[in-house]
Amino acid sequence: MGCDGGTIPKRHELVKGPRKVEKVDKVAELVARWFYCALSQEKLRRPIVACELGRLYNKDAIIEFLLDKSPDKTPMESASHIKSIKNVTELNLVDNPAWSGDKESIKGDKYDDLQCARFICPVVGLEMNGRHRFCFLRNCGCVFSERALKEIKSEVCHKCGVPFQEEDVIILNGNKEDVEILKKRMEARRLKSKLEKKSKKSKSAGAASQQETSADSPGPSKAKNGKDCVSSSSGENRQIVFTKSSENGNPSVPGKVNKASSTTTKRSIADSEDKSEAYKSIFTTHSSAKRSKEECSNWVTHTAYYF
Repeated sequence: MGCDGGTIPKRHELVKGPRKVEKVDKVAELVARWFYCALSQEKLRRPIVACELGRLYNKDAIIEFLLDKSPDKTPMESASHIKSIKNVTELNLVDNPAWSGDKESIKGDKYDDLQCARFICPVVGLEMNGRHRFCFLRNCGCVFSERALKEIKSEVCHKCGVPFQEEDVIILNGNKEDVEILKKRMEARRLKSKLEKKSKKSKSAGAASQQETSADSPGPSKAKNGKDCVSSSSGENRQIVFTKSSENGNPSVPGKVNKASSTTTKRSIADSEDKSEAYKSIFTTHSSAKRSKEECSNWVTHTAYYF
């Protein structure tokens, strides 16, 4: 038996082994991360923004995502950390002169060079196609290659001259380790901003309460429009006008009174009130004594007439 046109099965066809892990095409992955929006999966077009984790987005897609408040809104992992438009930075990109655009490949009869990127580094000239590490500055949004920042070390932006620190440098489309570091920085930055806002609110509330207490508490009487009202013991309000004389003897504008003049006027008013009260007491005692003498004389005359 045999040699009758049959086939001989092999071992790998009879024995099933472990499945092979499907490998992702690296070129396709780079194109998806560097040429398409991470939220809408559309081609990147200006204005282009980047988040604090280094992902690229179309600004229109971010605005639509933030404005959508419907309950049926699908949660997006790529934009779950974006709470407002302040969490993204608009990028200042430099065009690549060698990039011809999508006009030549409309018919599909030409080869698309995926290595040719739309933007380049303004310092070194490397293309931003994912083969090289790129980063942007959070203060100004300028984009550079990591090689340019390492070779030309400076604390000022090479393009616009804005000062920056090491924490302001955010790597675009970094690996897992880079994303973890950027995430920690983002959380620390947001926590710091919350604490600053709380401290400002507490300071403003304290200042407002102090103003209210100072307005409610009675203070020393101040001269208003050059007039000062003094209430006497009899309940009458006396209005006194003070004028400040200059050194040459000319009278000045009323309403500006020194502290010394105000104290002297208060003392003079108090002395005048004491004198008036003493005068009243003397007058009352004199009048009462006079009345008692008249009554005595009248009593004597009546008694003499009776006897």
